[in-house]
Amino acid sequence: MGASFSSSSSDRRDGFVSVQSKPSLGDLPEDCVASILEHLGPSEICKLARLNRAFRGASWADFVWESKLPPNYQILIDEVVGDLPAKLGQREIYERLCKANTFDGGTKKAWLDKSTGDVCLSISSKGLRITGIDDRRYWNHIPTEESRFSSVAYLQQIWWFEVDGEIEFPFPPGTYSLFFRLQLGRALMRFGRRKCNTEHVHGWDKKPVRFQLLTSDGQYTASQCFLDDPGKWNHYHVGDFVVGNPSVTTKIKFSMMQIDCTHTKGGLCLDSVVVYPSKYREGLKQL
Repeated sequence: MGASFSSSSSDRRDGFVSVQSKPSLGDLPEDCVASILEHLGPSEICKLARLNRAFRGASWADFVWESKLPPNYQILIDEVVGDLPAKLGQREIYERLCKANTFDGGTKKAWLDKSTGDVCLSISSKGLRITGIDDRRYWNHIPTEESRFSSVAYLQQIWWFEVDGEIEFPFPPGTYSLFFRLQLGRALMRFGRRKCNTEHVHGWDKKPVRFQLLTSDGQYTASQCFLDDPGKWNHYHVGDFVVGNPSVTTKIKFSMMQIDCTHTKGGLCLDSVVVYPSKYREGLKQL
């Protein structure tokens, strides 16, 4: 028995003792590791890549990241990125699309959510049609660090409030929600602290603002609500739309208006319009 036990834990040859080491994760072939990583999310893949060399190498396998990219990612690249180096791997393409890619003259940004690979889109106030925007008695573009685009449109006072826009974009299949990002009041920095000037905020409690959304395939939704909660950025939900065919570009028209001319309204910051997968809708409303 003793000899049997001894030979199972070590080999004795010519007076030398060689202790057998236990198998470890580092002994797994990279292709086997990659087959496991393929079934995980992007965040989990990047965490496991720090374990050892085998996992790090497997995390760069093209087929692992092919499944994380949108099915029409080549069309997205052409739309928002342009030319990419020819030898980029799928992980590098994923990382490039996760950046906020600016296009259409700097008025739009599109990116993939790093954790899920979902497509998100933002349109700046300068990419929208705003009634009276060229008249400084009503509107001004003001710089701010609180916007992805470094500026917002600020409404001092107006009788006829109307904002509309449109976007033609190759959304992957899924259900999406569109929001206006608005704030009542103008944020200022005083002695390193954020303050919000609500001096010009008025008129939004008299009549609700009406929102509309229409897609090129006939989907339509309308809603209305009062603007409130001064001093805080809010995402006002316009509506949802469904994309079924990834090879067809979706065209969306949207608007926001309060055109009751019996009273003026003002003190509003308009940052952008954002489009997110609908599963993020409740989270955005709480921001």
